[in-house]
Amino acid sequence: QVQLVESGGGLAQPGGSLRLSCAASGSIFTIYTMAWYRQAPGKHRELVATITSGGNTNYADSVKGRFTISRDNAKNTVYLQMNSLKPEDTAVYYCNADISVTGLTNYWGQGTQVTVSS
Repeated sequence: QVQLVESGGGLAQPGGSLRLSCAASGSIFTIYTMAWYRQAPGKHRELVATITSGGNTNYADSVKGRFTISRDNAKNTVYLQMNSLKPEDTAVYYCNADISVTGLTNYWGQGTQVTVSS
C-alpha cells in the first residue's frame, strides 16, 4: 500500500509564498518522476511541474520563474516552493508520482487547497 500525503497549503496574499510538501510512504522500491498538478474550480487538472529521479525539472509556462520543484530522495518527498503568488494560482494542488512496488504504478495524493487572495 503506497500513499502520497500533501501538506503546506493554505491562504496567501498576492505576492506571497507557500511551500507544499508531499511524502510518499509504504512498500516503495523506487520512485521515478514526481510531479505537481493543480485544478482550479471549473477547470481541467493541469500539470504544474515535474522532477525526475535524477533531478531534471520541467515547468508550466504560467509558473516558470516563480515556482520551484525539488525532492529529497532519502525522505521520499517532493516539494513545491511557490513565490510571487497570483490569484490565478488558486487551486487544489495534487502530488503525483510513478512508483515501483511490485510493478510501476502511478499514484495521486488527496490534494491540498491553495488560495491566493487579499
